[in-house]
Amino acid sequence: MIVNLPLNKFSSRLTQVPAQVGSRAMLYGAGLSDDDMNKPQVGIVSMGWEGNPCNMHLDDLASHVKAGVRDAGLVGLIFHTIGVSDGIGNASLPASDPAKASECYQAGSAVRLLLEQDIKPSDILSRDAFLNAITVIIALGGSTNAVLHLLAIARTAGVQLSLDDFQTVSDRTPYIADLKPSGSFVMEDLHAVGGVPAVQKLLLKEGLLNGGCLTVTGKSLAENIERLPELSSGQNIIIPLSSPIKKNGHIQILYGNLAQQGAVAKITGKEGSYFKGPAKVYDSEEDSLSAIEHNKIQNGDVVVIRYEGPKGGPGMREMLSITAAIIGAGLGSSVALITDGRFSGGTHLRCWSYLSGSLFRRYSRSCAVR
Repeated sequence: MIVNLPLNKFSSRLTQVPAQVGSRAMLYGAGLSDDDMNKPQVGIVSMGWEGNPCNMHLDDLASHVKAGVRDAGLVGLIFHTIGVSDGIGNASLPASDPAKASECYQAGSAVRLLLEQDIKPSDILSRDAFLNAITVIIALGGSTNAVLHLLAIARTAGVQLSLDDFQTVSDRTPYIADLKPSGSFVMEDLHAVGGVPAVQKLLLKEGLLNGGCLTVTGKSLAENIERLPELSSGQNIIIPLSSPIKKNGHIQILYGNLAQQGAVAKITGKEGSYFKGPAKVYDSEEDSLSAIEHNKIQNGDVVVIRYEGPKGGPGMREMLSITAAIIGAGLGSSVALITDGRFSGGTHLRCWSYLSGSLFRRYSRSCAVR
């Protein structure tokens, strides 16, 4: 469906209004032509920076996006935002694959289609779309960070989504991907056997996804994956749903006296469902690392790190160091870790994060988690 609206309805406020002399002068100075002034402008955000392998290639990919935007008859303008290290995305196509440049180039025509059909993020970000996203994350064994991010996106979009929705989806979705950190393979291996689209096709076939959700192509999810191939025959990365790694999801939402408002656990099936031990309480990640270095954490302990969440640790930094230190000390299978902060997606030990509730900061020195 083509919507009869000018594609440059927003950028024309700068390029077509005679009073915007300063704006027009700046755009001409930046190299735009008279013809460009009549075109829609598209902002291309890059999280590129040179200090992280997750981000060091993103400026190059942004240039391919800009070329695609230009060839679609639009004006692409690259700008930057904070170089967060989670710039990997949820796609299985490796950043170093030559096809990645082509994929980015095609974003130009995709953006033009969105403008032509007046499809906005709010049109795509439905509750069912969020539930689909959670289902794929659960099936693939994705990071607990997804809980934090999807709740934030849903709140911004005005969509009702809660911690309990993650548990509901987790209860009905089997964990079927033998992927690291708890499994054997990486996302590049999954790409070689069909990638995320093939997994979506499997989940849709089994009735676990809503195929009617609108996507950025202007088509439904079901229409997008209809002609795509299924998972390669003989592959052993995605386990059959009839004999999954775990019959329900690895993301588990817990409540209790330490987390009246909820907590998020990553349970892949190797950790067990019960752990009890003396609590070793620390008020920062640095204090807990010092305890590891001085052999103050022993087998059977529950390491508790407070004040790393929204209160006390603004920004909720990714606490990868402590989990790596515990595993490096040979305690990965015999120690549990609880925090109001945030763990890395690379974590693979008994971890409970995002604990919410005032009692977490005042509780006793013993701990049992079911």
